[in-house]
Amino acid sequence: MNLLRTLAAISSMTMLSRVTGLLRESLFARAFGASIYTDAFIVAFRLPNLLRRMFAEGAFSQAFVPILSEYKEKNGPEETKQLVDQVGTLLLWSTILISIVGILAAPLLIIWIMEAKDLTPQTYEAAVWMTRFMFPYIACMSFVALAGGVLNTWRQFKIPAFTPVLLNVAFILASLFLAQRLAQPIYAMAIAVMVGGLLQVALQIPPLMKIGMLPRISLNPLRPLRDPGVRRMLGKMGPAVFAVSAAQISLIINTSWASGLGPGNVSALTYADRLMEFPTAMLAWRWAPSCCPAWPRPIPTATSSNTRR
Repeated sequence: MNLLRTLAAISSMTMLSRVTGLLRESLFARAFGASIYTDAFIVAFRLPNLLRRMFAEGAFSQAFVPILSEYKEKNGPEETKQLVDQVGTLLLWSTILISIVGILAAPLLIIWIMEAKDLTPQTYEAAVWMTRFMFPYIACMSFVALAGGVLNTWRQFKIPAFTPVLLNVAFILASLFLAQRLAQPIYAMAIAVMVGGLLQVALQIPPLMKIGMLPRISLNPLRPLRDPGVRRMLGKMGPAVFAVSAAQISLIINTSWASGLGPGNVSALTYADRLMEFPTAMLAWRWAPSCCPAWPRPIPTATSSNTRR
């Protein structure tokens, strides 16, 4: 009976996430349509999302959750907390470094993905600004992935299942109320991404504090590499990164090809993709990793991960 209640709670939260995600996309399409500016936002959002799916929610979760479960069962609370501290430190400093590189390389990344002939100075500037503004989103989502792994291991499933709804709500409110108040309306969506990321982080902190597993970040970024649990996790991440990267690289290639077909085609492809994936996401078998946190998470595909943004 407890399993059925847990499954019902997770399913209802996932349903809410999918429904608000579809509403988010509908309102975004109504507010901004399909243009070079919406293409610029989608490309700018896709870059940190690619890294998030490859590392934070993909390879990281698959490697971290089984090791964390093992520590919890065999090593006791003190060593488990130490593992969480070291992993949290590694994630924070790694994502800060990646964000700095992404912010500096944003102009080159935009030219690499988007068709240069379709970019005016205004759209190019907007794409670069949004890419730089949203790149720290990967740090927020890395913390959310860490927190979700910890809470699922402690069998607290509702918060991680509800968390994606906050990003959808931020998008919905920005498209309805903020976009009309900005000189460049599409910037409202970039702001919504960061607000949604910070809200997701804030939601995880109280339950982590309640179970005594809020990570304590070290100022020494190399210290986690001396921890045997962290080294085991990094060793397991290698094959998972390779497996997950195939779908994400394919997504970037599709985006680049769509960009070459003219302004608005990246947006049109994204809208069609979201609509197609909605029923798939509703029917996907997603409860086992949450109900059984010792299991490795299934490798995300382009279908499963795109709808969860």
